[in-house]
Amino acid sequence: MSNEPNNDRRQVADVVAERIERLIVDGVLKVGQALPSERRLCEKLGISRSALREGLRVLRGRGIIETSQGRGSFVAELSGNHDASPLMHLFNSQPRTLYDLLEVRALLESESARLAALRGTDADFVLLRRRYEEMLAAHASEQGADPREHARLDHAFHLAICEASHNPVLVHTLQSLTDLMLSTVFASVNNLYHRPAQKRQIDRQHSRLYHAVIERLPEQAQRAARDHIHGIRDNLKEIEQEEQRLVRATMRLEGWT
Repeated sequence: MSNEPNNDRRQVADVVAERIERLIVDGVLKVGQALPSERRLCEKLGISRSALREGLRVLRGRGIIETSQGRGSFVAELSGNHDASPLMHLFNSQPRTLYDLLEVRALLESESARLAALRGTDADFVLLRRRYEEMLAAHASEQGADPREHARLDHAFHLAICEASHNPVLVHTLQSLTDLMLSTVFASVNNLYHRPAQKRQIDRQHSRLYHAVIERLPEQAQRAARDHIHGIRDNLKEIEQEEQRLVRATMRLEGWT
């Protein structure tokens, strides 16, 4: 009998931990984000402060929550340091990976766009509109934003569509690919945005994708996302071919052949 209070406490802690984990899985609390105050969390979850602290202790033990001096508790980096892994090094070092990743993006993002058009809420679409308008503002800027900022805004737009799909596994799969995704987006932005015809094409594709999602047209959204990624792939291949032709012509001119 003497163990019952401890068992009860453990059960309460697990229940609280699972509820906070749900907020993380659903993307309400994001990696690196500070947790709301104890008072706010207690109010939102309808629990006591002691139950909350027990739950947070469980999450710290699982490596899901970290606590640091002056920063409080925040969501830990859940997927580890992908950059340091040999696999990530190989992916980043091989140009072919760009096209492999674009294939994966076409699959994942076309489905996430379809689901976003079906499941997105008004609140999702408010956030999506913000990301879209921020991206447009950067593209329209006369002095031109830094290419890496273009890439970040482009990625944030696509991620907002994915979050509107309300499939946490899909969201976290795309988030785990963030660094590789940004490298492909940066490649496309860096190589395509300074070419007027390609920039206009990308802007049209983004517009088509955005409107299909917020107008709740799942098939059109799916097609627009797929066409956008395939368009980037085709344009990058054309740029590669241009560069190869230039190298060959230069070598002939210099008497190499």
